[in-house]
Amino acid sequence: MVDSIEIVLPDIGDYKDVPIVEINVAIGDDIVIDTPLLSIESDKATMEVPSPAAGKVKQLMIEVGSLVSQGSILMILEAGSASGDSPAQEMSAEPASSEKDVGAVAQGGAASIKVRERPEPSGLEDRGGRPEVSQAHASPSVRALARELGVPLALVVPSGAKGRVLHDDVTSHVKQVMGSTQLPPSAIAPALPKADYEKFGAIERVPLSRIQQITGANLSRNWNTIPHVTNFDKADVTDAEAFRKNINGEVGEASAKLTMVSILIKAAALALKKYPRFNSSFDQDALILKKYIHIGFAVDTPKGLVVPVIRDCDKKGLIEIASEMRALADKALGGQLSPGDMQGGCISVSSLGGVGGHGFTPIINAPEVAILGAGRAVTEAVWDGSGFQPRQMLPITLSWDHRVVDGVAAARFLGFVATLLNDLRRYAL
Repeated sequence: MVDSIEIVLPDIGDYKDVPIVEINVAIGDDIVIDTPLLSIESDKATMEVPSPAAGKVKQLMIEVGSLVSQGSILMILEAGSASGDSPAQEMSAEPASSEKDVGAVAQGGAASIKVRERPEPSGLEDRGGRPEVSQAHASPSVRALARELGVPLALVVPSGAKGRVLHDDVTSHVKQVMGSTQLPPSAIAPALPKADYEKFGAIERVPLSRIQQITGANLSRNWNTIPHVTNFDKADVTDAEAFRKNINGEVGEASAKLTMVSILIKAAALALKKYPRFNSSFDQDALILKKYIHIGFAVDTPKGLVVPVIRDCDKKGLIEIASEMRALADKALGGQLSPGDMQGGCISVSSLGGVGGHGFTPIINAPEVAILGAGRAVTEAVWDGSGFQPRQMLPITLSWDHRVVDGVAAARFLGFVATLLNDLRRYAL
Protein backbone atom coordinates (compact mmCIF):
# COMPACT_ATOMS: atom_id res chain seq x y z
CA MET A 1 0.00 0.00 0.00
CA VAL A 2 1.38 3.39 -1.02
CA ASP A 3 1.43 6.02 1.71
CA SER A 4 0.07 9.46 0.91
CA ILE A 5 1.56 12.65 2.35
CA GLU A 6 -0.36 15.88 2.65
CA ILE A 7 1.85 18.91 2.02
CA VAL A 8 0.52 21.99 3.81
CA LEU A 9 1.63 25.61 3.95
CA PRO A 10 3.89 26.26 6.98
CA ASP A 11 3.89 29.26 9.28
CA ILE A 12 4.58 32.38 7.15
CA GLY A 13 4.04 34.97 9.86
CA ASP A 14 0.96 37.12 10.12
CA TYR A 15 0.02 36.77 6.46
CA LYS A 16 -3.33 35.21 5.46
CA ASP A 17 -4.99 34.61 2.09
CA VAL A 18 -1.68 34.89 0.24
CA PRO A 19 -1.93 34.28 -3.54
CA ILE A 20 0.01 31.54 -5.31
CA VAL A 21 1.90 33.09 -8.21
CA GLU A 22 3.77 30.07 -9.56
CA ILE A 23 3.58 26.27 -9.37
CA ASN A 24 6.83 24.48 -10.19
CA VAL A 25 5.64 20.83 -10.23
CA ALA A 26 2.95 18.84 -12.01
CA ILE A 27 1.05 15.62 -11.31
CA GLY A 28 3.35 12.67 -11.83
CA ASP A 29 6.58 14.53 -11.08
CA ASP A 30 9.10 12.78 -8.85
CA ILE A 31 10.49 15.20 -6.28
CA VAL A 32 13.05 15.07 -3.50
CA ILE A 33 13.31 16.96 -0.24
CA ASP A 34 13.77 20.72 -0.78
CA THR A 35 12.45 20.65 -4.35
CA PRO A 36 10.81 24.09 -4.91
CA LEU A 37 7.10 23.30 -5.13
CA LEU A 38 5.53 26.73 -5.63
CA SER A 39 5.87 30.45 -4.96
CA ILE A 40 3.52 32.63 -2.92
CA GLU A 41 3.58 36.39 -2.84
CA SER A 42 2.65 38.49 0.18
CA ASP A 43 2.74 42.29 0.32
CA LYS A 44 6.31 42.09 1.64
CA ALA A 45 7.97 39.07 0.08
CA THR A 46 7.85 36.39 -2.58
CA MET A 47 8.42 33.01 -0.96
CA GLU A 48 9.40 29.71 -2.53
CA VAL A 49 7.98 26.73 -0.66
CA PRO A 50 10.27 23.66 -0.84
CA SER A 51 9.13 20.09 -0.29
CA PRO A 52 9.66 18.52 3.15
CA ALA A 53 9.43 15.02 1.70
CA ALA A 54 10.35 12.89 -1.28
CA GLY A 55 7.80 11.21 -3.52
CA LYS A 56 5.60 11.56 -6.58
CA VAL A 57 3.03 14.31 -6.99
CA LYS A 58 -0.33 12.56 -6.80
CA GLN A 59 -2.75 15.48 -6.65
CA LEU A 60 -2.55 19.29 -6.73
CA MET A 61 -5.00 20.98 -4.36
CA ILE A 62 -4.24 24.50 -5.59
CA GLU A 63 -3.75 26.49 -8.80
CA VAL A 64 -2.10 29.78 -9.74
CA GLY A 65 -4.19 32.51 -8.13
CA SER A 66 -5.41 30.38 -5.22
CA LEU A 67 -5.34 32.14 -1.85
CA VAL A 68 -3.67 30.11 0.91
CA SER A 69 -2.91 30.53 4.60
CA GLN A 70 -0.95 28.55 7.19
CA GLY A 71 -2.22 24.96 7.19
CA SER A 72 -3.76 25.08 3.69
CA ILE A 73 -3.30 21.77 1.86
CA LEU A 74 -1.11 22.38 -1.19
CA MET A 75 -0.75 18.91 -2.72
CA ILE A 76 -0.66 15.20 -1.98
CA LEU A 77 2.41 13.04 -2.57
CA GLU A 78 2.87 9.33 -2.91
CA ALA A 79 5.65 8.61 -0.45
CA GLY A 80 9.01 7.92 -2.05
CA SER A 81 12.50 7.06 -0.91
CA ALA A 82 14.58 9.66 -2.72
CA SER A 83 15.91 10.87 0.61
CA GLY A 84 17.04 9.07 3.71
CA ASP A 85 15.14 11.46 5.90
CA SER A 86 11.67 10.47 7.08
CA PRO A 87 8.96 12.45 5.30
CA ALA A 88 7.29 15.21 7.27
CA GLN A 89 3.53 15.50 7.45
CA GLU A 90 3.63 19.27 7.82
CA MET A 91 6.11 21.98 6.91
CA SER A 92 7.26 24.42 9.55
CA ALA A 93 9.80 27.17 9.05
CA GLU A 94 10.58 30.83 9.51
CA PRO A 95 10.69 32.89 6.30
CA ALA A 96 14.17 33.85 5.13
CA SER A 97 15.96 35.29 2.11
CA SER A 98 16.03 33.31 -1.14
CA GLU A 99 19.11 31.88 -2.81
CA LYS A 100 17.92 33.29 -6.11
CA ASP A 101 17.53 36.89 -5.05
CA VAL A 102 19.32 37.35 -1.75
CA GLY A 103 21.48 34.28 -1.51
CA ALA A 104 20.48 32.34 1.59
CA VAL A 105 17.92 29.91 2.94
CA ALA A 106 16.77 29.78 6.56
CA GLN A 107 16.65 26.30 8.01
CA GLY A 108 14.13 25.23 10.60
CA GLY A 109 11.75 22.38 11.36
CA ALA A 110 10.98 19.97 8.55
CA ALA A 111 11.48 22.47 5.75
CA SER A 112 12.50 25.97 4.89
CA ILE A 113 10.92 28.80 2.95
CA LYS A 114 13.00 30.72 0.44
CA VAL A 115 12.02 34.37 0.41
CA ARG A 116 12.52 37.05 -2.22
CA GLU A 117 12.22 40.47 -0.62
CA ARG A 118 9.33 42.52 -1.94
CA PRO A 119 8.32 45.99 -0.79
CA GLU A 120 4.77 47.21 -0.75
CA PRO A 121 3.63 47.39 -4.39
CA SER A 122 2.86 50.69 -6.00
CA GLY A 123 -0.50 49.73 -7.40
CA LEU A 124 -1.46 47.73 -10.47
CA GLU A 125 1.43 45.83 -11.98
CA ASP A 126 1.84 43.84 -15.18
CA ARG A 127 2.47 40.30 -13.97
CA GLY A 128 2.05 38.44 -17.22
CA GLY A 129 -1.32 36.97 -16.27
CA ARG A 130 -0.55 36.43 -12.58
CA PRO A 131 -2.87 37.97 -10.01
CA GLU A 132 -2.22 41.53 -8.94
CA VAL A 133 -0.95 41.76 -5.39
CA SER A 134 -1.42 44.84 -3.28
CA GLN A 135 -1.89 45.82 0.31
CA ALA A 136 -5.65 45.49 -0.25
CA HIS A 137 -7.58 42.31 0.53
CA ALA A 138 -9.78 41.31 -2.40
CA SER A 139 -11.20 38.24 -4.09
CA PRO A 140 -9.80 37.06 -7.45
CA SER A 141 -12.90 38.36 -9.25
CA VAL A 142 -12.47 41.83 -7.73
CA ARG A 143 -8.77 41.82 -8.64
CA ALA A 144 -9.69 40.81 -12.20
CA LEU A 145 -12.15 43.71 -12.38
CA ALA A 146 -9.50 46.10 -11.08
CA ARG A 147 -7.02 44.90 -13.70
CA GLU A 148 -9.60 45.30 -16.45
CA LEU A 149 -10.38 48.87 -15.40
CA GLY A 150 -6.74 49.77 -14.67
CA VAL A 151 -7.46 50.53 -11.01
CA PRO A 152 -4.64 50.17 -8.42
CA LEU A 153 -6.32 48.31 -5.54
CA ALA A 154 -4.05 50.09 -3.07
CA LEU A 155 -5.92 53.32 -3.87
CA VAL A 156 -9.41 51.88 -3.38
CA VAL A 157 -11.16 52.54 -0.06
CA PRO A 158 -12.48 49.16 1.20
CA SER A 159 -15.94 48.74 2.69
CA GLY A 160 -15.98 44.99 3.26
CA ALA A 161 -15.33 43.10 6.48
CA LYS A 162 -11.74 43.27 7.78
CA GLY A 163 -10.78 45.81 5.14
CA ARG A 164 -11.73 43.72 2.11
CA VAL A 165 -12.22 45.53 -1.20
CA LEU A 166 -15.59 44.75 -2.79
CA HIS A 167 -16.84 44.96 -6.39
CA ASP A 168 -18.77 48.15 -5.61
CA ASP A 169 -15.66 49.74 -4.05
CA VAL A 170 -13.78 49.41 -7.34
CA THR A 171 -16.62 50.87 -9.42
CA SER A 172 -17.14 53.69 -6.91
CA HIS A 173 -13.45 54.52 -7.12
CA VAL A 174 -13.64 54.72 -10.92
CA LYS A 175 -16.66 57.06 -10.72
CA GLN A 176 -14.88 59.24 -8.18
CA VAL A 177 -11.73 59.54 -10.28
CA MET A 178 -13.64 60.18 -13.49
CA GLY A 179 -15.70 62.88 -11.79
CA SER A 180 -12.71 64.56 -10.20
CA THR A 181 -10.76 67.40 -11.76
CA GLN A 182 -7.60 66.15 -10.07
CA LEU A 183 -6.36 62.83 -11.40
CA PRO A 184 -3.83 60.67 -9.53
CA PRO A 185 -0.17 61.13 -10.56
CA SER A 186 -0.15 57.75 -12.32
CA ALA A 187 -2.93 58.96 -14.63
CA ILE A 188 -1.22 62.17 -15.74
CA ALA A 189 2.46 61.23 -15.74
CA PRO A 190 3.74 60.96 -19.33
CA ALA A 191 5.39 57.76 -20.47
CA LEU A 192 9.18 57.72 -20.62
CA PRO A 193 10.59 58.17 -24.13
CA LYS A 194 11.83 55.13 -26.01
CA ALA A 195 15.07 55.18 -27.93
CA ASP A 196 16.98 52.88 -30.26
CA TYR A 197 20.28 53.13 -28.40
CA GLU A 198 22.12 50.72 -30.70
CA LYS A 199 21.97 53.10 -33.63
CA PHE A 200 24.24 55.46 -31.69
CA GLY A 201 26.86 52.85 -30.79
CA ALA A 202 27.55 49.60 -28.95
CA ILE A 203 25.48 48.88 -25.86
CA GLU A 204 25.12 46.21 -23.19
CA ARG A 205 21.81 45.36 -21.50
CA VAL A 206 22.32 44.48 -17.81
CA PRO A 207 19.25 43.03 -16.06
CA LEU A 208 18.36 44.56 -12.69
CA SER A 209 18.34 42.28 -9.68
CA ARG A 210 15.00 41.44 -8.10
CA ILE A 211 15.79 43.73 -5.15
CA GLN A 212 16.72 46.61 -7.48
CA GLN A 213 13.48 46.20 -9.42
CA ILE A 214 11.18 46.20 -6.41
CA THR A 215 13.15 48.91 -4.62
CA GLY A 216 12.89 51.15 -7.67
CA ALA A 217 9.12 50.64 -7.88
CA ASN A 218 8.74 51.28 -4.16
CA LEU A 219 10.82 54.46 -4.22
CA SER A 220 8.92 55.77 -7.24
CA ARG A 221 5.64 55.25 -5.43
CA ASN A 222 6.93 56.96 -2.28
CA TRP A 223 8.31 59.94 -4.20
CA ASN A 224 5.12 60.39 -6.22
CA THR A 225 2.63 60.00 -3.37
CA ILE A 226 4.39 61.64 -0.39
CA PRO A 227 4.91 65.44 -0.37
CA HIS A 228 8.61 65.42 0.50
CA VAL A 229 10.45 68.33 2.12
CA THR A 230 14.09 68.12 3.25
CA ASN A 231 15.82 70.10 6.01
CA PHE A 232 19.60 70.47 6.24
CA ASP A 233 21.80 71.07 9.29
CA LYS A 234 25.26 70.40 10.69
CA ALA A 235 26.31 68.69 13.90
CA ASP A 236 29.60 69.15 15.70
CA VAL A 237 30.76 65.55 16.22
CA THR A 238 34.32 66.32 17.33
CA ASP A 239 33.77 64.94 20.84
CA ALA A 240 31.54 62.11 19.58
CA GLU A 241 34.29 60.98 17.18
CA ALA A 242 36.88 61.06 19.97
CA PHE A 243 34.56 59.07 22.24
CA ARG A 244 33.84 56.55 19.49
CA LYS A 245 37.53 55.95 18.78
CA ASN A 246 38.32 55.56 22.49
CA ILE A 247 35.58 52.97 22.96
CA ASN A 248 36.67 51.03 19.88
CA GLY A 249 40.23 51.03 21.20
CA GLU A 250 39.07 49.39 24.42
CA VAL A 251 36.98 46.57 22.92
CA GLY A 252 38.46 43.44 21.42
CA GLU A 253 38.68 42.61 17.74
CA ALA A 254 35.73 40.21 18.04
CA SER A 255 33.42 42.90 19.41
CA ALA A 256 31.24 45.09 17.21
CA LYS A 257 32.71 48.52 16.62
CA LEU A 258 30.85 51.66 17.59
CA THR A 259 30.07 53.55 14.38
CA MET A 260 28.64 56.96 13.67
CA VAL A 261 25.57 55.25 12.22
CA SER A 262 24.89 53.50 15.54
CA ILE A 263 25.19 56.88 17.28
CA LEU A 264 22.78 58.37 14.72
CA ILE A 265 20.32 55.51 15.32
CA LYS A 266 20.27 56.23 19.05
CA ALA A 267 19.88 59.97 18.39
CA ALA A 268 16.95 59.28 16.05
CA ALA A 269 15.31 57.10 18.70
CA LEU A 270 15.58 59.81 21.35
CA ALA A 271 14.28 62.41 18.89
CA LEU A 272 11.23 60.24 18.15
CA LYS A 273 10.59 60.00 21.87
CA LYS A 274 10.73 63.80 22.24
CA TYR A 275 8.74 64.50 19.06
CA PRO A 276 6.23 61.59 18.85
CA ARG A 277 4.40 62.96 15.79
CA PHE A 278 7.38 61.80 13.72
CA ASN A 279 6.76 58.30 15.11
CA SER A 280 3.54 57.83 13.17
CA SER A 281 2.09 56.68 9.87
CA PHE A 282 -0.38 58.54 7.66
CA ASP A 283 -3.73 56.76 7.26
CA GLN A 284 -6.04 58.87 5.08
CA ASP A 285 -7.93 60.96 7.66
CA ALA A 286 -5.95 59.88 10.75
CA LEU A 287 -2.45 59.27 12.11
CA ILE A 288 -1.30 55.98 13.58
CA LEU A 289 0.84 56.97 16.58
CA LYS A 290 3.27 54.23 17.59
CA LYS A 291 4.22 53.46 21.18
CA TYR A 292 7.38 51.62 20.18
CA ILE A 293 10.60 52.90 18.63
CA HIS A 294 12.20 50.69 15.97
CA ILE A 295 14.85 52.17 13.67
CA GLY A 296 15.78 50.98 10.18
CA PHE A 297 19.18 51.58 8.62
CA ALA A 298 20.16 51.33 4.97
CA VAL A 299 22.63 48.62 3.92
CA ASP A 300 24.17 48.56 0.45
CA THR A 301 24.45 44.96 -0.74
CA PRO A 302 25.64 43.54 -4.07
CA LYS A 303 21.98 42.81 -4.91
CA GLY A 304 20.74 46.26 -3.97
CA LEU A 305 19.69 48.41 -1.01
CA VAL A 306 17.92 46.80 1.97
CA VAL A 307 16.77 48.31 5.28
CA PRO A 308 16.95 46.00 8.33
CA VAL A 309 15.32 47.21 11.54
CA ILE A 310 16.66 47.38 15.11
CA ARG A 311 13.87 47.17 17.68
CA ASP A 312 13.33 49.18 20.88
CA CYS A 313 16.30 51.47 20.21
CA ASP A 314 15.15 53.89 22.92
CA LYS A 315 15.76 51.16 25.52
CA LYS A 316 19.19 50.07 24.30
CA GLY A 317 22.67 51.45 24.79
CA LEU A 318 25.11 52.36 22.04
CA ILE A 319 27.12 49.14 22.31
CA GLU A 320 24.00 46.97 22.10
CA ILE A 321 22.75 48.93 19.09
CA ALA A 322 26.16 48.63 17.42
CA SER A 323 26.20 44.86 18.01
CA GLU A 324 22.72 44.35 16.57
CA MET A 325 23.52 46.62 13.67
CA ARG A 326 26.64 44.60 12.84
CA ALA A 327 24.73 41.32 13.03
CA LEU A 328 21.93 42.58 10.79
CA ALA A 329 24.38 44.13 8.32
CA ASP A 330 26.23 40.80 8.08
CA LYS A 331 22.93 39.01 7.44
CA ALA A 332 22.07 41.56 4.76
CA LEU A 333 25.42 41.19 3.00
CA GLY A 334 25.10 37.41 3.20
CA GLY A 335 21.55 37.47 1.86
CA GLN A 336 20.11 36.01 5.06
CA LEU A 337 17.61 38.68 6.14
CA SER A 338 14.10 37.44 6.86
CA PRO A 339 11.00 39.57 6.18
CA GLY A 340 10.70 40.11 9.94
CA ASP A 341 14.16 41.69 9.98
CA MET A 342 12.91 44.45 7.66
CA GLN A 343 9.47 45.20 9.11
CA GLY A 344 8.14 47.55 11.77
CA GLY A 345 10.48 50.50 11.30
CA CYS A 346 9.41 53.91 12.67
CA ILE A 347 12.11 55.97 10.93
CA SER A 348 15.12 55.09 8.78
CA VAL A 349 18.74 56.25 8.91
CA SER A 350 20.80 56.49 5.72
CA SER A 351 24.47 57.44 5.86
CA LEU A 352 26.87 58.15 2.99
CA GLY A 353 29.69 58.97 5.38
CA GLY A 354 31.74 56.02 4.21
CA VAL A 355 31.45 57.18 0.59
CA GLY A 356 31.42 60.97 0.76
CA GLY A 357 29.28 63.93 -0.09
CA HIS A 358 28.11 66.98 1.79
CA GLY A 359 24.38 66.29 1.71
CA PHE A 360 21.53 64.55 -0.08
CA THR A 361 17.74 64.25 0.00
CA PRO A 362 16.81 60.68 1.01
CA ILE A 363 13.39 59.34 -0.01
CA ILE A 364 11.01 58.42 2.81
CA ASN A 365 10.54 54.71 3.39
CA ALA A 366 6.73 54.50 3.58
CA PRO A 367 4.76 53.99 5.75
CA GLU A 368 7.28 55.95 7.82
CA VAL A 369 6.97 59.75 7.72
CA ALA A 370 10.65 60.76 7.91
CA ILE A 371 14.16 59.60 7.11
CA LEU A 372 17.42 60.86 8.62
CA GLY A 373 20.45 61.17 6.35
CA ALA A 374 24.11 61.91 6.99
CA GLY A 375 27.07 62.78 4.76
CA ARG A 376 30.78 62.68 5.53
CA ALA A 377 32.14 64.65 8.49
CA VAL A 378 34.75 67.24 7.53
CA THR A 379 37.04 69.50 9.51
CA GLU A 380 35.88 73.12 9.47
CA ALA A 381 36.99 76.31 11.15
CA VAL A 382 34.26 77.15 13.68
CA TRP A 383 34.11 80.42 15.60
CA ASP A 384 33.89 79.83 19.36
CA GLY A 385 33.44 83.46 20.38
CA SER A 386 37.09 84.35 20.59
CA GLY A 387 38.68 82.55 17.69
CA PHE A 388 38.32 79.87 15.04
CA GLN A 389 38.76 76.26 16.13
CA PRO A 390 39.05 73.11 14.00
CA ARG A 391 35.90 71.04 14.52
CA GLN A 392 34.54 67.89 12.92
CA MET A 393 31.22 68.89 11.35
CA LEU A 394 28.73 66.27 10.16
CA PRO A 395 26.12 67.31 7.53
CA ILE A 396 22.73 65.85 8.42
CA THR A 397 19.41 65.95 6.57
CA LEU A 398 15.82 65.09 7.38
CA SER A 399 13.26 64.32 4.67
CA TRP A 400 9.70 64.47 6.02
CA ASP A 401 6.08 64.05 5.00
CA HIS A 402 4.38 67.46 4.84
CA ARG A 403 0.97 65.85 5.38
CA VAL A 404 2.05 64.87 8.89
CA VAL A 405 4.52 67.51 10.11
CA ASP A 406 5.56 71.03 9.15
CA GLY A 407 8.85 72.88 8.71
CA VAL A 408 9.01 74.18 12.28
CA ALA A 409 8.62 70.69 13.75
CA ALA A 410 11.20 69.29 11.31
CA ALA A 411 13.72 72.01 12.18
CA ARG A 412 13.28 71.28 15.88
CA PHE A 413 13.62 67.54 15.32
CA LEU A 414 16.82 67.89 13.29
CA GLY A 415 18.19 70.51 15.69
CA PHE A 416 17.61 68.13 18.59
CA VAL A 417 19.52 65.39 16.75
CA ALA A 418 22.39 67.84 16.19
CA THR A 419 22.38 68.76 19.89
CA LEU A 420 22.60 65.10 20.90
CA LEU A 421 25.50 64.51 18.51
CA ASN A 422 27.28 67.61 19.84
CA ASP A 423 27.22 66.24 23.40
CA LEU A 424 26.70 62.50 23.91
CA ARG A 425 26.18 63.06 27.64
CA ARG A 426 22.63 64.10 26.73
CA TYR A 427 21.97 60.46 25.78
CA ALA A 428 21.83 59.68 29.50
CA LEU A 429 19.25 62.38 30.34
